[in-house]
Amino acid sequence: MSVEFNHTIVLSQDREKSAHFLAEVLGLEVGEPAGMFLPVTTANGVTLDFATVDIDIPVQHYAFLVSEDDFDGILARLVEGRIPIQADPPGRHPRRINRNDGGRGVYFTDPSGHGMEAFTRPYGSDPASPLNGVTEDVPGAC
Repeated sequence: MSVEFNHTIVLSQDREKSAHFLAEVLGLEVGEPAGMFLPVTTANGVTLDFATVDIDIPVQHYAFLVSEDDFDGILARLVEGRIPIQADPPGRHPRRINRNDGGRGVYFTDPSGHGMEAFTRPYGSDPASPLNGVTEDVPGAC
């Protein structure tokens, strides 16, 4: 049996603001509305369907595996947009990226408070990397 992840609903305070924020940061497009949903589709066909809700939204985490070139663009857009970044989920390393598994990773928050992550190497892909646990300063980052 072949199982593929197809889509998820991302609850937001304002679907337009959240969908456009993520699409801009990741260099993606916002699709046409489909009922209450505003889609953003990744390169592998997974759709994040943003929906505006009037409830307390539990914080979710969304992680995006990207190429090194795409990471450069994402990081540049985060810095240019003065969007706070950090190298780890709890925020012990603000204004920094991580180098885990020999790649690069960054965390940031979307307008509804969801934790977003972009990284270039899958977790555990190089457990012996001397860069595991290393963080790097990002000039100009918030």
